[in-house]
Amino acid sequence: MGLILYRNRCMPNDVATEKSTLLTKLGATVERVLPASIIDQDQFVNVARRRAEEHTSSPNQKGQGFFADQFENTANYLAHQSTTGPEIYAQCGGRLDAFVSGAGTGGTISGVALALKPLLPNLKVVLADPQGSGLYNKVKYGVMFSSTETEGTRRRHQVDSVVEGVGINRLTANFEAGMGLVDDAVKVTDEQAMRMARWVVQREGVFIGASSAVNLVAAARVGRDLGKNGRVVTIICDSGTRHLSRFWKGVGELAVSGEEGSAELNLILDMEK
Repeated sequence: MGLILYRNRCMPNDVATEKSTLLTKLGATVERVLPASIIDQDQFVNVARRRAEEHTSSPNQKGQGFFADQFENTANYLAHQSTTGPEIYAQCGGRLDAFVSGAGTGGTISGVALALKPLLPNLKVVLADPQGSGLYNKVKYGVMFSSTETEGTRRRHQVDSVVEGVGINRLTANFEAGMGLVDDAVKVTDEQAMRMARWVVQREGVFIGASSAVNLVAAARVGRDLGKNGRVVTIICDSGTRHLSRFWKGVGELAVSGEEGSAELNLILDMEK
C-alpha cells in the first residue's frame, strides 16, 4: 500500500530563499506571506493552520490536512526532555556547568532544562537571544519587551534581525514549560552572530547558520565567565547552506577585524550589545 503525502509549507517572505527552494525541490507547495504578528490571521502560523483545515474539508483533496503546530505542540519540548537532555548528560558523564540555547519554539531549551535540572541542581541554563526578540527581557526582568517596540521605532512589518530560527516576541507553550528553569539570558547582536559564523568556519571548518552562531556567541561568553574549568554545552542546530541569501550575505560584507585567534573571539564577545 502506497503512502500519499501532501505538504503545504507557509513561511514569512523575508526569510532566506534557500529554505523555500529546498522544500519545493522535495515536492512541497510553499506559500510565502508578509511578516505579521501572531494575532493577524494572515501570519504564517495562522495561514498554515487554515490551509490544513481547508485540505481536510475539501472533497477534492485526498487524505486529511495536518497542522504540526510546532510552537504550541508540547510534544516538541517533551521530545527534547526524553532524548536530547539525557544524551547530553550521558555524553558529558554527568559533569556539566551550563547549557546555552536560543528559543524559537522554545522546545529545545525547555526540554533540556527539564531533563537536566533534576540531575544537576547547580546547572546554569542560559537563553541565547538575538536582537529584536523579547525573550531576553522576559528572562532578565520578567517583562516581554524588545527595544524595537519603543514608541517611534515600531514598523508595521518589522524585520529586526537577519537571524532566523530563534528569537520571538511572544510566549509559546513550549517555552513556558521550562521558563522557570532558565537562569539567565545573553543578548546577541547581528554583527556578533555574523562575526562568530566567520570565526568558526575559518578556525574550525564548520559552516554554521544564524541560530548556531547566536548560540555560540552566548556559549562563549558564559564559558569565559565560568573560567577554563567550566563545561558548557550548546546546540549547533543549522547549516549555513540554508542562510546564504541573508545571513551569510551579511557575513561576507563585514570588514575583517585584523585580529586573530582568541583576540578576535574576545573582540566579538565584547562588542556593544
